[in-house]
Amino acid sequence: MNKRILGSTGLEVSEIGFGAWQLCNSDSWGGMDEQTALRLVDAAIAGGINLFDTAPNYAATRSERILGKALKNRRDKVVLVSKFGHTPAGPKEFSVDWFWKSLDASLDRLQTEYLDVLLLHNPPGELYAGTDPVWAALEEARVQGKIRHYGASLDFAAEVEDCLANTGSEVLEVLFNVFHQDVRRAFATVRERQAGIITKVPLDSGWLTGRFDADSRFEGIRSRWSAGEIAQRAELVAAIQWLVEDGSELAHKAIGYLLSYDEVSCVIPGIRTPQQLESNLAATNHRLSPDERERLEAFWDRFTANGAKLLPW
Repeated sequence: MNKRILGSTGLEVSEIGFGAWQLCNSDSWGGMDEQTALRLVDAAIAGGINLFDTAPNYAATRSERILGKALKNRRDKVVLVSKFGHTPAGPKEFSVDWFWKSLDASLDRLQTEYLDVLLLHNPPGELYAGTDPVWAALEEARVQGKIRHYGASLDFAAEVEDCLANTGSEVLEVLFNVFHQDVRRAFATVRERQAGIITKVPLDSGWLTGRFDADSRFEGIRSRWSAGEIAQRAELVAAIQWLVEDGSELAHKAIGYLLSYDEVSCVIPGIRTPQQLESNLAATNHRLSPDERERLEAFWDRFTANGAKLLPW
């Protein structure tokens, strides 16, 4: 497993991380028993993964609890990322009072005294102005040693710009994949501020594996797509089949696209099966040529009218 430094934090992280939204998550992802979840975490560590990303609302706290059980005897070997903002039941709250309660509960579930990174979980846009008292609370939590670094999980270039300009954020988790490239327009600021970038939803919830087509229908979190949106995504997948003419897997090329950017420190695909984990691990050895990356950038520019018509998540 290749490693990269997470921005200015000094943390060395695996290029491929472990997105833990799916762990034991029956509401959004079809479920998983605890023993399967524990085995996946063990196999991920054996494969060289050291960054684990979770949140209190993933599987109504079960994701954090599973990671706490799996990682407690090797805490110094991993980088733990969790979030604040979504309550375990789902609704968002960003008050300072809830911040401290949420952080302490996460530390308890994860069986650790500190988080390597704590992220505000897609906060409302006004929080990026940096004046909300929650940012002072984050600094206080760092002084207390409960967190080492902080930032935000967000989706768009404008949010990246505002967050880095107005707050002490060192790490951002960004929506970035072949179909969602808006954040790359803020990469000059990322470089200037030496922010660490973790990329979420790197396979567009499975579309960039090539498993779905216009006839696919979904349950759980994927049921958010209308028939028209499914048809549009199927067309987009068809339009990038040139990527796999060399016999490679689309998922590997999709992750390789993200890792072609020096600004990206870690890619966190979700993992539900040993086969998915094996595929994710294999992606660390795939790199895109400069020409392939340029073609994918131009592809996104065309179908979004230079970012004016973004694809719904």
